[in-house]
Amino acid sequence: MLGGARRVSMAEQLKKSGSHLGYDVEILSYELMKQVPIAVAGRVIVGLRWSDPDVVDDIERVCRECGVNIILPFVDGAIEIAARCKERMPDVFVPVSDFETAKVMFDKVEAAKAFKEKKIAIPKTYSVINAGMPAIAKPRHGSASRGIKIFYNLEDLMHLDNLSDYLVQEYLEDCEEYTVDCYVSQAGEILCTVPRIRLEVMGGEVTRTETVRNTELQQLSEKVIEAFRFRGPVTLQFLHDRRDGRYLLMEINPRLGGGVICSIYAGAPIPDYILCESLGVEVHPTPDWSDHTLMARYQKETIFFNS
Repeated sequence: MLGGARRVSMAEQLKKSGSHLGYDVEILSYELMKQVPIAVAGRVIVGLRWSDPDVVDDIERVCRECGVNIILPFVDGAIEIAARCKERMPDVFVPVSDFETAKVMFDKVEAAKAFKEKKIAIPKTYSVINAGMPAIAKPRHGSASRGIKIFYNLEDLMHLDNLSDYLVQEYLEDCEEYTVDCYVSQAGEILCTVPRIRLEVMGGEVTRTETVRNTELQQLSEKVIEAFRFRGPVTLQFLHDRRDGRYLLMEINPRLGGGVICSIYAGAPIPDYILCESLGVEVHPTPDWSDHTLMARYQKETIFFNS
C-alpha cells in the first residue's frame, strides 16, 4: 500500500479475499511514520515523501527486499508514483492507469479541460473575469476538500491569493453528490460500476454512504472510463443538479476511494479482481450487487506505546 495509513478495512478485505483464494496476504504500507492505524493490519515501512526525487527508487528497493507482488496507491499523491512503479517494475502488479493520465487527473484545471475535450458534462468552469456567482474555488492540486472556498460576489473572489492555482466553477447549491466505484481489468474490460450517494462527509472523507442502482449514472461512468482508457480501480465523483436532473462529472481519482468498502460489501468483488489479476487468473464482470447497502463509518483508536 502506498499511503494506506487509515485503510485498515481495505487491508482486511484483501486478506479475506486472499484466504478464500487459498493465499495468505501480507500487508505492507509505505508511510512517513510508523505510528499509523494500518499497523494493526500489517507492517509499516517508513519511506520518503511523494515529492522526493528518490521515492520510486526507494519503493523499488522495498519491493525487491520484501518480495512485494502488488502495489496499490491510496492517496492522490501516490497515483503518479504508482504509475512510475508500473513502468519500472514489470514483475509487480500495479493496477493503475498510465502516468500521463494520472498526472492530468491530479491537476483539477487540466482535468476539467480534458473532460470538456471529451464532451463530458461538468459544472460551468470560469476564468475569473467571467465568473458567475455563486462560485466555488478548488485548489488545482488539492484533495479531501482541503482549501475549497465558496464565493457569493466577484470582488471577494478577485482577492483570493494565487488565483491561477485554483479551478473556479459554478457552485450548485441544490445538488446531491454521488461516487461510482469502478474496476477496469488490465485488458480494458469494465468489471463493475457501483454508484453510491454521499450522505455524510467529514474532512472530505465520506462517513455515511449508500449504494443506489442508477442505470444513467452507470452508463455515464462507462462512457467516462472508455474516454480515458483507465485501468484498475477508478473512483468517479458526480454532482446531481436537482434543478434540471443533470449529472455532472466533478472529478476522477484513478485509485480506490475511501468509501469503496460500501461497494465491496454490496457485492462488488474488487479485492478479488486485484488478487486474481495479479495471479493471472481470469476475471469476469460483477453480475449483480445489492442496492441500498449503507455504510456508516465510526471512529476507532490505535494506541502506540514507547518501547
